[in-house]
Amino acid sequence: MVDTFEYGARHVPRWNTISISGYHIREAGATALQELAFTLADGIQYVQAAVDAGLDVDSFAPRLSFFFDVHNDFLEEIAKLRAARRIWARVMRERFGARNERSLWCRFHCQTAGVSLFVEQPENNIVRTTIQALAAVLGGTQSLHTNSMDEAMALPSEKAVRIALRTQQIIAYESGVPNTVDPLGGSYAIEALTNRMEQGCFDYFQQIDEMGGMLAAIERGFPQREIADSSYRYQQEVDARQRILVGVNDFLQGNEEPIEIPIHTITLESEQRHLDRLHRVRSERDQSAVATALQRLENAAREGRDNLMPYIVDAVRAYATLGEMCNLLRGVYGEYREPALV
Repeated sequence: MVDTFEYGARHVPRWNTISISGYHIREAGATALQELAFTLADGIQYVQAAVDAGLDVDSFAPRLSFFFDVHNDFLEEIAKLRAARRIWARVMRERFGARNERSLWCRFHCQTAGVSLFVEQPENNIVRTTIQALAAVLGGTQSLHTNSMDEAMALPSEKAVRIALRTQQIIAYESGVPNTVDPLGGSYAIEALTNRMEQGCFDYFQQIDEMGGMLAAIERGFPQREIADSSYRYQQEVDARQRILVGVNDFLQGNEEPIEIPIHTITLESEQRHLDRLHRVRSERDQSAVATALQRLENAAREGRDNLMPYIVDAVRAYATLGEMCNLLRGVYGEYREPALV
């Protein structure tokens, strides 16, 4: 999945796909519409920055992709994914003047909603994940991650991971759903929801544009406030039982039973094995090469003119650790602090 670009006298890997993620927007409490609008608005900001830097939009836009969450509302999630393709094609054609057909494509990966999984009656999470995975497929996802039933409790066990994998395989090989492109297209409910999602997304774009773009909107706390309000409303509905979560605030029979699924645990031996490997790498690597690579990365970050990725690749090849690189960049840029929201 990589090709290379020329950097000095050497070739440096270049990833074919640049992914723009909305998954954690949804996990933070955003609605489906907010996830769609803010994720695509992030994409617009990235494309605008690249165009402002002198790149032709068709030289990089075909490499863009997105990462969406898929939550519980089956039809809404399908409509969200269908709307994403229509919106992105329109934005790339009308706002950025893209001419290459591939620049109009909205490719995306989907992951089922981790925030929808619960400790109570964890086997129910298999059903939730199956519905979400089916919505992703019907919505046209290019790739899919299905969460495991025990992720509300721990890292997934081997059995839970296998069930999550089998969920995808049953949809792929037994359901017949992948055999038809957009099988729900033409349904009144789906088309109406898709239209509503598209219009709502462009309404958000207008608000964001009036603020000066997504970066300015984030600095003003606009998407954060919208997401926080949505999250609060959702929890109020759950607490008032206006929104039923099976096994959580209703249909509680069985909650008193002990959980019988295996729970994955990290042993002290495993932790020590990883620490030993880290210490061995640090002791055996060329410390001079590490120091040089990190210094070059820091200089590039402070100057602010070059793409940092080649310098990061050099540091990785010298066996600099992720922590060392993050601490270095933290010293240059500081740490982001969310604006206070009221």
